Amino acid sequence: MIRKMLHDDPALNRLYHYSVDDFRVLFSLPDKRTTMIYQDLHSSQVFSQLRRDLNTFQTVTILDNTYPALLRNIPDCPIVLYLYGDSNLLSHAPSLSVVGTRNPTNDAYTKMNNILTPLIKEGWLIVSGMAMGIDAMAHRLALSSTGKTIAILGGGFQHIYPRSNRSLFRTLTETQLVVSEYPPGIPPQRHHFPERNRIISGLTFGTLVVEAKERSGSLITVNQALEQGREVFAIPGSPTQPETEGCNKMIQDGAKLVQKTYDIVEEWH
Repeated sequence: MIRKMLHDDPALNRLYHYSVDDFRVLFSLPDKRTTMIYQDLHSSQVFSQLRRDLNTFQTVTILDNTYPALLRNIPDCPIVLYLYGDSNLLSHAPSLSVVGTRNPTNDAYTKMNNILTPLIKEGWLIVSGMAMGIDAMAHRLALSSTGKTIAILGGGFQHIYPRSNRSLFRTLTETQLVVSEYPPGIPPQRHHFPERNRIISGLTFGTLVVEAKERSGSLITVNQALEQGREVFAIPGSPTQPETEGCNKMIQDGAKLVQKTYDIVEEWH
């Protein structure tokens, strides 16, 4: 509906002049939803909360020139991004998304260190989702290598999940960037995490899966990357380890096998 509004009225000049009936007729909405939208648009409480949020956090919308070009070109790109930290990182290149299981093997960090650290030291930015496991390891690897990283959240900045990553969140907001398409007061919901995955893959030229089970949630990010026309990379693993079954299956299906840093750099060039 927002996209239809923007198509019909790109500057949104008429938005606050629509009556309840206008919303119902122009956008074919049911009465209950029409009333809710009208009330929100004219609510002093909503505006007060919005002002407080904008005084604390930065935002970028699809109407802004600073909206990341890579993300603008994906299907169903987010209308608004809330930013906490160094917003200049949104336009940083080259960049790579790194995803994987929340329960990595003991070998996961060694794999990541060998492959990603040279990229980070060459100025590559790492994008991940600040989840437990591979995500958090990717962010910390970037930090320890004095590199750059962006975390994409599945909820607002006032509801950090998982709680065990609160200190990581604070560190990232000081020197890196945290991004969410959800207003700060919105807690994470189960469906938010598949939604945010399109941003993780959409901000970069390719996605690397470090470890993933055959039915891992990381494969949602892979599907998003493929839909967006981005590169997909996977690190192979032992066939006896469930944590690497998903990566091995991806390679069978056409993902690029990654054993060393050059395997990724080659595709970028």
